[in-house]
Amino acid sequence: MSLNYNERLKSIKLNITFYRKKAGLTQEQLAEKINISRTHMSNIEAVNMKTAVTVEILYEIADALGVDIVKFFELR
Repeated sequence: MSLNYNERLKSIKLNITFYRKKAGLTQEQLAEKINISRTHMSNIEAVNMKTAVTVEILYEIADALGVDIVKFFELR
């Protein structure tokens, strides 16, 4: 199955949201842990926004949530 860029980005954003909620964290708490603004964290998770996310930030989010970064790339 081949997904276009927007579908892949949406899947990553949904996975980040899923694992954040699973960890029992708010966007504000996660943003604080990785030293970004809550607004930026909200934009990262917003499926209708094309917010750029660096690999560094993805690793920081994964580490803060205690998950392997590859989990963000699994299809939902």
